[in-house]
Amino acid sequence: MQYTESITRPQLSLFDGASKSSLPLFRARPADEDTDSFSELTLSGSIARCQLLLAPVLRELSEAANGRWLTLVAPPAALASGWLRGVELNREQILLLQPRGGQSAGELARMALRSGRSHTVVTWLGELDVAERLQFIAAAQQGGSQGLNIRIGA
Repeated sequence: MQYTESITRPQLSLFDGASKSSLPLFRARPADEDTDSFSELTLSGSIARCQLLLAPVLRELSEAANGRWLTLVAPPAALASGWLRGVELNREQILLLQPRGGQSAGELARMALRSGRSHTVVTWLGELDVAERLQFIAAAQQGGSQGLNIRIGA
């Protein structure tokens, strides 16, 4: 059976319904909340599962060929150097930093971001409040770096 005549139905625009509602389609963010330079990744489940999901992310970041470091600030014990070696990261491009004295991991990470010597600074700081996020964003923008905060088991 062939249809020789076309069925003509009115086409509705995807945005017709939205334009008539009072809800905005897009919500603009203020410039100070620009998050292009800082991201967060939350992984949950067993530590082995989290490691399995995290390995390709870190591997990809360690292969960046821009002459700057992938900096890991105070990684958790589950990500000991043996595990990092086992997931085939480019160890020539990775810098592991541990806070010393009274310095916090957050302070150390912001210093690394501001320095501009790292293309990405990875932290494990848990949930950050708005003020902390804004500090990380400002530090990353100052150094032309990217920040990535990973929350495991959250």
